[in-house]
Amino acid sequence: MTKADIINEIAKNTGVDKKSVTATVEAFMVAVKNSLEKEENVYLRGFGSFIVKKRAQKTARNISKNTTLIIPEHNIPAFKPAKTFTLQVKK
Repeated sequence: MTKADIINEIAKNTGVDKKSVTATVEAFMVAVKNSLEKEENVYLRGFGSFIVKKRAQKTARNISKNTTLIIPEHNIPAFKPAKTFTLQVKK
């Protein structure tokens, strides 16, 4: 399902015009990105959490050049589904 499919589904189910739904979905995504950028997690009860995971510094190898390089510590975004969400999907 794409973002366009989600917008169409919401517009169909709620009767709200697609422009408003698109603006709302875009605003939601911007709010989540901004929160994660500030290292603040986003919790949506019954759905899941958008969280920031910290990856430790590690040493990697470039096999073709036979060299090692250090990958610095960094953050990555992740999604952790709620228990009820997981149970509904498992059915």
